[in-house]
Amino acid sequence: MSTRRLTIVQLLPALNAGGVERTVLEIGRALVAAGHRSIVVSGGGRLEEKLTAQGSEHVTLDIGRKSPATLRHIRTLRKLFAELRPDIVHARSRLPAWLARFALRGVRAPRPHFVTTVHGLNSPSLYSSILTRGERVICVSNTVRDYVLRHYPRTDPTRLTVIPRGVDPEEFPFGYQPDDAWRRGFFMDFPQLEGGVLLTLPGRGTRLKGHHDAIALLAELVARGFDAHLLLLGAREPGREAYVAELEALAAQRGVADRVAISVPRNDVREIYAISTLMLQLSNQPEAFGRTVIEALALCRPVVGYAHGGVGELLAELYPEGRVPPGDATRLAERAAELLRVAPAIAPLTRYRLADMQATTLTVYAELAGR
Repeated sequence: MSTRRLTIVQLLPALNAGGVERTVLEIGRALVAAGHRSIVVSGGGRLEEKLTAQGSEHVTLDIGRKSPATLRHIRTLRKLFAELRPDIVHARSRLPAWLARFALRGVRAPRPHFVTTVHGLNSPSLYSSILTRGERVICVSNTVRDYVLRHYPRTDPTRLTVIPRGVDPEEFPFGYQPDDAWRRGFFMDFPQLEGGVLLTLPGRGTRLKGHHDAIALLAELVARGFDAHLLLLGAREPGREAYVAELEALAAQRGVADRVAISVPRNDVREIYAISTLMLQLSNQPEAFGRTVIEALALCRPVVGYAHGGVGELLAELYPEGRVPPGDATRLAERAAELLRVAPAIAPLTRYRLADMQATTLTVYAELAGR
């Protein structure tokens, strides 16, 4: 295994928000802390300043735009790789991966090692297959590993490494509760959520996240006598006005409009999770992982979610009491009611820690570079 200073280039479309972007920053921070050189190539975004403040370098290149004009960046990347002489080129998205793969073909020896990460359950296709072609392929869950082997049977399983995302216990400390000043400010913003029990479903403004199921669940719990309220955290986004209006209409139709809040994405998710009586994970399609599950459990907050994909995998291991068959509204209401009455104890997390994810990823880099 190599112990020398490494140069690592990570590629992704942009640095705005999302699990992939957060992972890029977390790995960049770990590389810098270990004395390595961390470089990120992307179209930029609001997280760029944070990335560079942590010691990584950023190269702005529009490698995520699906247009024939983007192919010109193959030559740009080839020149960049020749100048930087990286040990590892790590692609985290399909189009950047294709561009990097073609660019590397023109790089003279020693050619950088090519690593990919499968962050999602993309539709099987030739286009998606590029993420299975790294010398090492990182899968963010066993669900993803099984998906890759099922849909790309020619993939050598020895090249696959499962490295789950991790949660920082300092960022999400067990049993954390926000102070009174934060609480006052929050309930001033969302007076309809004060009192009773709070359900929170975090997720982008897309129907895949299960917002309709969450509103139906709230209505059922209220009908059963619970003084329940619901926050759809992060669903109010630019361009999603029609969808938000649809959710508001559904809440009114179900008689719970005065108990529902739909927020923009917020930076105080730790505080919101901590005051939530029950966290919801109701994506109607399997997800690759389920970071919100481990963040909530790290804070000692119970979670109820559909038992499929990465979410089901995490719940089966960490909180089986929260599993519900996908789309089963009756079982969902029954399980939520049970957890609201008496939630089983939650033990502090000993797995899925950020430091473990960082260390394992850096080990993959070092092993390849040491060949």
